[in-house]
Amino acid sequence: MGPAKLLINPLQFRLTLDRLAHQLVEEHGDFSNSALIGIQPRGIHLAARLGDRIQEILGGTRPRSGDLDITFFRDDFRRRDQPLRAAVTNLDFTVENLKVVIVDDVLFTGRTIRAAMDALLAHGRPETVELAVLIDRRFSRELPIEAKYVGRSVDSLDSQRVRVLWSEHDGGEDRVELMNPTAEHG
Repeated sequence: MGPAKLLINPLQFRLTLDRLAHQLVEEHGDFSNSALIGIQPRGIHLAARLGDRIQEILGGTRPRSGDLDITFFRDDFRRRDQPLRAAVTNLDFTVENLKVVIVDDVLFTGRTIRAAMDALLAHGRPETVELAVLIDRRFSRELPIEAKYVGRSVDSLDSQRVRVLWSEHDGGEDRVELMNPTAEHG
């Protein structure tokens, strides 16, 4: 990949997370009948941050939350050259009759979200399922999937990559970058 273009700086990152958390509280109230479920591997970071901020907003009440592995629910898992290694599903509750918010960092083709919905149904039948994402690459959708809560919409080429960097996992500051493919010279 070539040079990165900064899409969201650390201040914008914090403000975006804060806005998403407030939107979720506005819609779900005290979260007594709702849950945040982060998609492994990168959506769990956004879900954790949103859970922390919602807890602050609600004055100490932490929303029910979990991590969902979708490895074997993906439609491409048998097409890979290397064997897949599953992540951990950490869901110590049933989603039966809950209002579930699936959380991921980047919405691209929609295939990851479709796999997450399939994996989620193994844990019960939710009342509703919504989607929260930090970045929506809106013009790259292959499936009819739409996020209700969006941090930022980004227009990008399929060859570009959106990279979300979390200070506690990737080092440095929280930020979002758009990576361009490296031009081959011959």
